[in-house]
Amino acid sequence: MDQTFEQQKRIMGLDFGTTRIGISLSDPLQIIAKPFTTIENGRGMIGEIRVIVRDENVGLIVVGMPLNLKGEKGKKAQEVDEFIGKIRDAIHVEVIHWDERFTTLIAHQTLLSMGTKREERRTKKGRVDSMAAAILLQGFLDSRKRSLSC
Repeated sequence: MDQTFEQQKRIMGLDFGTTRIGISLSDPLQIIAKPFTTIENGRGMIGEIRVIVRDENVGLIVVGMPLNLKGEKGKKAQEVDEFIGKIRDAIHVEVIHWDERFTTLIAHQTLLSMGTKREERRTKKGRVDSMAAAILLQGFLDSRKRSLSC
């Protein structure tokens, strides 16, 4: 097997929420983002993220930054900045932020178009969070492809 393929690290996407954090992962070639899981936003969250980073061979973490319609940071963005600081202090992997405007709305619409029933969307809220993380990560991956082709 090609050595570069074996050594390629995944990219993790995080959708920070007050209750839960949606997590997505890229494939080893960093082309496709897929929903991975959700974790509770609480005391053990950084440890859980650290385990996933180690177990899934993650080399970069992309955290969704909730910007307003003008592209500016608001109150929620300050919470995300603090969250990013905690990750950087505890996990020795590069962490960047990425505009996450509309990802949760798109995630809801995607689940709806997939035929997910209303009851399932309401009771399995983590699905929306991990889907939103995948959407923001896919946006990041796609932007890198465009910049590499220039």
